[in-house]
Amino acid sequence: MPTNIAARAGRWSATHRRKAILGWLAFVVVATLVGGSIGTRTLDRADEGNGQSQVAERAIAAAGFPDDADEQVLIQGRGPVRAADPAFARATHDVVTRLREVAYVGDVQSPLNPANAGQLSHDGRSALVTFKLAGDEDAIVDRVDASLAATAAVQQAHPQVRIEQFGSASAGKALGDVLADDFAKAERVSLPITLLILLVAFGAFVAAGLPLLLGLTAVIGTIGLLGPVSQLSALTDQVNVVVLLIGLAVGVDYSMFYLRREMEERAAGRSASAALAAAAATSGRAVLTSGLTVMIAMGGMFLAGNATYVSFAIGTILVVAVAVVGSLTFLPAMLAWLGEKGWTEKGRVPWVGRRRLGQAGESRMWGAIIDRVLRRPLLSAVAATALLVALAVPALGLKTITAGVQGIPRDIAVMQTYDRIQAAFPGGPLPATVAVQAPDVTAPAVQRGIERLRSAALATRMMSEPVGVTVNPAKTLALVSIPLRGTGTDAVSNAALARLRDDVIPATVGAVAGTQTHVTGTTAMSKDVNDSLAAHLPLVFGFVLTLAFALLLVTFRSIVIPMQAIVLNLLSVGASYGVLKLVFQDGHGEGLLGFQSIGGVVSWLPLFLFVILFGLSMDYHVFIVSRIREAFDGGMSTEDAIAHGIKSTAGVVTSAAVVMVAVFGVFASLSIMDFKQMGVGLGVAILIDATIVRGVLLPATMKLLGDWNWYLPTTLRRSGTPQVERPLKSATA
Repeated sequence: MPTNIAARAGRWSATHRRKAILGWLAFVVVATLVGGSIGTRTLDRADEGNGQSQVAERAIAAAGFPDDADEQVLIQGRGPVRAADPAFARATHDVVTRLREVAYVGDVQSPLNPANAGQLSHDGRSALVTFKLAGDEDAIVDRVDASLAATAAVQQAHPQVRIEQFGSASAGKALGDVLADDFAKAERVSLPITLLILLVAFGAFVAAGLPLLLGLTAVIGTIGLLGPVSQLSALTDQVNVVVLLIGLAVGVDYSMFYLRREMEERAAGRSASAALAAAAATSGRAVLTSGLTVMIAMGGMFLAGNATYVSFAIGTILVVAVAVVGSLTFLPAMLAWLGEKGWTEKGRVPWVGRRRLGQAGESRMWGAIIDRVLRRPLLSAVAATALLVALAVPALGLKTITAGVQGIPRDIAVMQTYDRIQAAFPGGPLPATVAVQAPDVTAPAVQRGIERLRSAALATRMMSEPVGVTVNPAKTLALVSIPLRGTGTDAVSNAALARLRDDVIPATVGAVAGTQTHVTGTTAMSKDVNDSLAAHLPLVFGFVLTLAFALLLVTFRSIVIPMQAIVLNLLSVGASYGVLKLVFQDGHGEGLLGFQSIGGVVSWLPLFLFVILFGLSMDYHVFIVSRIREAFDGGMSTEDAIAHGIKSTAGVVTSAAVVMVAVFGVFASLSIMDFKQMGVGLGVAILIDATIVRGVLLPATMKLLGDWNWYLPTTLRRSGTPQVERPLKSATA
């Protein structure tokens, strides 16, 4: 067996198993303790944006506004009750009175005040009581309960009207509870499913538990490391979810590749130490190459031009690196220790264990499929390519949108309140915010400009009441909130935003000397982030494809293998995009997945899917092609090496893919549209990649290429690098 870094790491770990095992566990414990004590520094709202909205958010953050949250109470008549009725007025007065008695509640504005006429709906059935809840983002989650209780008490006292609360604090609390339930469900369901699949793959509890143990400890250790890392670069709240997904996926994959090879070598008659050495030198090297390729792919997110993607890049690269280190040290040490005691096959599952051991490393089902593919490679390649292209074609009509509130399930009470407010006061729940900066925003010229802004905005009929103005203590920044018609992220809202930015502001307050104006809010931030991602997409694609090509070129000493890998991966990614378009944009399968189409795919997903899927697909490609190259270098013909390499790896690749698909499928069952689309996109792509691409298209194209698979131009060969010289002829000749 060749001597390489992975082989040396495996040999040292097996020899010093106690140090390797205890060292790994100590790392996980210390990282968790350090991360917990330091805490994770999260991104501010301003850091998550791009463009003009980010400028506005940074100006707001620096303006010295007190920490508070905007809340509103909807008062809506039931049946014949209208705003002019005494019962409506009594309920409104009760809401205002009770809220003013609640701790941390301030600036309560009643719609009964003639100055707040914009807080009454045009149809005369609804009114809004607005107020502010003091406290930072963490404090208001606890403080909002008192105002919710006051609102509920008024509702009980006045059943003839509807009284409901909505705002950033109340909605944040409700959605936080939903997300916590979703993630608890994902953790509760995914781990047993993963263990069950591993039991089928390995046939014994101890062997099945090792991949899960490595994946979980890699995730736990990485989450701990994120604490100190976040002090250098703040991270998004969602990074832990991505670390869990990717860490569990690659941790299980790498350990399965390693463990299955060690079992095959022992089944072939090698001693325990020799089998472990062989697994370290072969599968260990494939794990190292796969990990580097995945990290390169994840590194593309650094070029996305957005801090959220930088967070994802840091988290995914870190967890993959930790999983690789664990696979090359902790895993061989555990295998050596368990093998010494004869425990690797402990807890064997009846029938499943006997069936696995009888397969001698090759899958009979995949063996039959691959034999047929290799007999008719051209037909197989054409059929598989046609299928993938057919799945990818719908992606040409893919439309990206920001899900916003549309992506939140409507069975949540607070979202039903949002819909009622939106119907009565279009754009009111999530208005655009115009940040007006000037040496003194209370100066008459600036105030006249703001009043003209209000009048011109309402005159477009694309914006509506209530329009509010807030000034910071230093009087250097005025915030003008203007509701935009539409859902907040649809074409109607985007058109209103464009009208506000391009026409209304330049003709009004923007024309006042000495002022600077920038627009933020849900619609503006979504639009600016989408525009930035679209501009950076070619850079991300170019970076990932170029570096992946270079790494595979060096690893396999072939210019054909990396080109083939890139094309196959792009086909699987394109097919995934097409399925996402058919399901979530066109609405096919709404009943099955329990959602209502929002008319497009969430805007952050295509770039994220490309990076993640390209990295994960490379796992399988490197593992399979490494086995093929090993057989070829050992003297087999290309055709025999292809058959041997794919047959001997198909079973473990399929099992690893099933684990990923199952975990991603759990996320497809969650409530929030973003997670549902991510789960479907990842699951479909991995399933396609592990079956059609790796089981049919890869062997067919390699058979057609024959010895050209290993072609490396003379100009790229380094002196002293051994080359396998074979006649360049078609393997089908």
